[in-house]
Amino acid sequence: QVQLVESGGGLVQPGGSLRLSCAASGRTLDYYTIGWFRQAPGKEREFVALIRWRNSTAYGESLKGRFTISRDNAKNTVYLQMNSLKPEDTAVYYCAVPRSRYDTPGRARNDYNYWGQGTQVTVSS
Repeated sequence: QVQLVESGGGLVQPGGSLRLSCAASGRTLDYYTIGWFRQAPGKEREFVALIRWRNSTAYGESLKGRFTISRDNAKNTVYLQMNSLKPEDTAVYYCAVPRSRYDTPGRARNDYNYWGQGTQVTVSS
């Protein structure tokens, strides 16, 4: 079973940047699709970005151009670089992976089986 640990969240002013990390243990993620999701208070968990094993990516609506997902297989870690942050980006951010490297998850949260505990991102002046 894989364990995921997110880090890098915090309080940032509008227009600022943060880089989130998702470190995995218990399994090598080289061939996995890895997703980032977020959940704001009172809202459903929504898709943010994913990266496939060949490094193709997909982003949630309106996030491409501000957010960039990347991976470092040597560190078994995936990153989410967030720029030009807005108050509406405030949420708990989660990374997730499917059960198998042969799975091809998309933007649906039910495509993913293992989740981290989340890291809080607050964008406020």
